[in-house]
Amino acid sequence: MRSSRVSVDRRTTMGFAAAGVVPFVLGTRPAGAAPGLLVFDWTGYEIPELHQEYIDAHGSSPDVAVYADVHEAFNKIQAGFRCDTVHPNIWDVRRFYDAGLLQPWDTSRLDHWPDVFAEFPTMAGAQYDGQQYLVPTDWGINALIVRSDMVDVDAIEPSWSLLWDEQYEGRLSMNAEMESAVKTAALVLGIDDPYNATEAEFEAIRESLTEQRRLIRYYWSDPTQLGQSIAAGEVVAAWAWPQVYGDLLKEGVSVAYLTPREGVNSWVTGFVRLAEAPGDEQLAYDYVDAWLAPGTGKWLIENYGYGHTNRKSFDLVAADVLDEKGLADPAAMIAGARASKEFETTLRDRLVNMYEEVKAGY
Repeated sequence: MRSSRVSVDRRTTMGFAAAGVVPFVLGTRPAGAAPGLLVFDWTGYEIPELHQEYIDAHGSSPDVAVYADVHEAFNKIQAGFRCDTVHPNIWDVRRFYDAGLLQPWDTSRLDHWPDVFAEFPTMAGAQYDGQQYLVPTDWGINALIVRSDMVDVDAIEPSWSLLWDEQYEGRLSMNAEMESAVKTAALVLGIDDPYNATEAEFEAIRESLTEQRRLIRYYWSDPTQLGQSIAAGEVVAAWAWPQVYGDLLKEGVSVAYLTPREGVNSWVTGFVRLAEAPGDEQLAYDYVDAWLAPGTGKWLIENYGYGHTNRKSFDLVAADVLDEKGLADPAAMIAGARASKEFETTLRDRLVNMYEEVKAGY
């Protein structure tokens, strides 16, 4: 069963956000309506294939509102927007926790919880005071995507510094989120712990991103837009999600997805539950459990190229597909990537403001 939905990309979402409006993707819940379930999520994560068990149990998808990034989601919730569950990065959870916005999950109510890779539940940011505040669902690494027919990848050593290469001025793209840009700049600069950067390291990162700005065609937040730009040859190298690489391969575009010599940072996202969640509590558990289902992981791996936290998902995917996605050995991949952490709170706020200034040309 596939529920009808309105197509809303991240650029459209940001436009709504600027106007103070949160677009609903799957139905709406008018003020005063009977409580159901309202999910606040990234666009692209609202699709029925990622919560099919929930649909099977309840007959339809929940209401879903979408955001462009977690910074936007956090600000809206602090301003009074009420939903039941949100899908942040693991390094964003502390902001919600410190603001008193969350309540812990009772993982004994999640049928698929015993099948989650053991590494994820205890990662920094998932638990506080011995309680599970984030249910990790999906993960992966972000790497360097290159138009291999426009950049001689055999003649270069893969490096993030390609995104600062002046010969590609106007044909490069960086992600619009602070965490992505700052961690990439830190890798290029050899800064081992950007999460607790010194003042000198902060200034070095600012200078690096400022230098990069004049080379960037645009800062992307919509993976579809980035893929279209790469397919058209407007962008020849970018920081990118695996989803973008997989989509371009399907379209027959000549692209390479490179692991830079400086390394890559892993990411983990999952679901948190608001302390003032207005909806039906059991629906929230059913929805998150549906996200943890092996079938959800299979779809996520095959279509987005992301990892899933349920180890049984990988048994459902053909070996050649896992090889193509770079997920043939998920345990080794989890262990080998640089685990993203939470930024020190004051530093994080400064970095967010700094990157906004850089993007705006200040």
